[in-house]
Amino acid sequence: MLTYERFRRRASFSREELLAHAHGRLVSDPPAGFVSRLPTPPMLMLDRILELESRGAKGRIVGERDVRLDDWFFQCHFLGDPVQPGCLGVDGVWQLIGFYCGWAGAMGTGRALGCGEVEFSGQIRPHDAVVRTEVDIRRFTDLPAKNAALAIGDATVLVDGDPIYTVKQARVGLFQNIRYADYPAASERSRGGRLA
Repeated sequence: MLTYERFRRRASFSREELLAHAHGRLVSDPPAGFVSRLPTPPMLMLDRILELESRGAKGRIVGERDVRLDDWFFQCHFLGDPVQPGCLGVDGVWQLIGFYCGWAGAMGTGRALGCGEVEFSGQIRPHDAVVRTEVDIRRFTDLPAKNAALAIGDATVLVDGDPIYTVKQARVGLFQNIRYADYPAASERSRGGRLA
């Protein structure tokens, strides 16, 4: 475990640390409202974060994922023609931006808010080795008076060093008081709809 202060100073994270973050066990002394989480496997699209930096309202985060011959999506997408769904690469971009928000000090639960242009110029196959996702944070804004934060980034996804996806203006927000922590019970936050 890391103290919150150490978490905020770190510039890289291992797979074990990302799994601990997904389970809410990475930070030993989280401040009230520090509830952002990465998804757990199989939806976790990261094995490590290699680079994290903040430059005022801008920054950068770089993560990698090892391709596994038996990844769940190769079993169904498509039979006889296995390829990683492009939407999972975009989700990896959102996961990195959400992690960046929490690392930068924002409080709340992360939600993908969309993106501008997405372009696929390649594919990820079972015998590839490493998917690298590089995100340049173009704007990070913490809005404590609105119980929210927002980050916008442009990303490049590479497989074994070759750029294969670009994602422009990917947006992630952190929102306080939307977390559905008592799942599967029916409760105040057990239904979706518009974010307030």
